[in-house]
Amino acid sequence: MTPSVPDILVGNFLCMAEPGPPEQQGEFMAGKVAVVALLSLLAAQEAERGAAARVTENAAIREILIEAAADYGLEGGWPADPVELTISGLDRVNATLRQALISLHEAAEARVDTGRHDRILRLYARMAELRRLDLPPLPGR
Repeated sequence: MTPSVPDILVGNFLCMAEPGPPEQQGEFMAGKVAVVALLSLLAAQEAERGAAARVTENAAIREILIEAAADYGLEGGWPADPVELTISGLDRVNATLRQALISLHEAAEARVDTGRHDRILRLYARMAELRRLDLPPLPGR
């Protein structure tokens, strides 16, 4: 499961809403706050870039699927992005497109279609870059 931004923020809230017992103060509490802060930073990046990354990714996957449709007998009819560009709506479309892409990739590997295989690998790398979240530098470094 990949947690969504709302899942992370609700978890952060629940983690910090009530103070822990006295034995959880000190270093334990400092560590807890640091983890919540890091998760909040990553959630902020996802909230800022997530929709754009998914729209770009979905379009790139559709392009590869449409290009391969005739050669691989793909049915087409892949879902469009939702009118309301919510992360959850885009993720539903993305899941369907990714399943079709994985099936195409398996078929390309079985046919030893190295050109298409290489293009799909480049897309995977681009998708990873679009979804990258940056960790802050370690203190004192």
